[in-house]
Amino acid sequence: MARAVAINVGANTNEPGFRGPIWPDGRFAFVPIPEQEPTVEPPPTYAELGLDLPFDLPPGVAEQPVHLDPEFAAYPFGERYTYGDPWGVKARPILDLSAGDYLFFYATLDPVGEAAAGDGWVRPGWGAYLIGHFRLARDPVPGEAVESLPAGERARFANNAHRRRDPFDAAVLVAGDASSRLYDIAAPLSGETGTAANEIVTEWSADTGAGPWWRRPLRFGPEETERLLEYVSRKSYDSDSAPA
Repeated sequence: MARAVAINVGANTNEPGFRGPIWPDGRFAFVPIPEQEPTVEPPPTYAELGLDLPFDLPPGVAEQPVHLDPEFAAYPFGERYTYGDPWGVKARPILDLSAGDYLFFYATLDPVGEAAAGDGWVRPGWGAYLIGHFRLARDPVPGEAVESLPAGERARFANNAHRRRDPFDAAVLVAGDASSRLYDIAAPLSGETGTAANEIVTEWSADTGAGPWWRRPLRFGPEETERLLEYVSRKSYDSDSAPA
């Protein structure tokens, strides 16, 4: 049976200085972080992504290149479903996964419009939300093993942001299969406030929800992974936490 890990991705108040938006009905915009490292070819900029954001970008941000990771096939400039990470705190739990397991992505999002006023199930302040997942098409690849892959397997990762860095720096690379997706509706991980974890974190994952849980990888066993897949398939959510 499949297992899962969920990791934090996307724009935040440090990089590039704002969070992605979430609307009252749970629709959201995934906003990548900026690219901070040298690259073989120039990445797209925030302006080139053409994101329909309900606010103006801070001065200078529109011209910044983006670190397009995770890569979703249906996202601007995406070709496949790939993800890379240079940091051991994320790479280690990801490397424990196998083909057929799941890698979930969550982001901190800021409510806009009626959501910011506290109407509906979207949190009135910032919150952490699941925004997409990969079903692993193959075992995760340790960074040091990438060059020894057959050429066809290496090509799968050609458009990943870490493969485009000079030098390549990922400790792990992940490829998702065709069932992988970026969600239309975000699924809450926060409770009544952004810092309060809901049942998904405190009861389904191996995390206690203490401290800055929204920055940590979350691990899920086989039964909890099945429940998580059911959870993210919903189009609306209870005002406090997880489904029964």
